[in-house]
Amino acid sequence: MLRKRVFWFSVGLATTGAAITHFSLRDLWTDSASLSYDLEQKFQNLETRVSNLEGGNNPTSHEENYPQIMDIFFLYMIWKDAGNLN
Repeated sequence: MLRKRVFWFSVGLATTGAAITHFSLRDLWTDSASLSYDLEQKFQNLETRVSNLEGGNNPTSHEENYPQIMDIFFLYMIWKDAGNLN
C-alpha cells in the first residue's frame, strides 16, 4: 500500500513538473520570437527611412500633407468658434 502511494505521488509530481516546464519554456520561446520579429520590423523600417533620406524622395513633404493640415486647421477653427458661441 505504501509503495502504491509513493508510486502515484512520484507520477503526479513528475507530470506536474513536466507541465510547468512545458508552459514556462513555451512562454519563453514566444517572448524570444516576438522580440526577434519586433527588432526585425524596426530595423526594416529604419532601413526604409534611411534609404528615403539618402534618395532624396521624402514621401512626407509639405505639399502632400497640405490638404490634411488644412483639414485639421479648419476643424480646429470650427471647434474654437463653437466654444465661443455660448
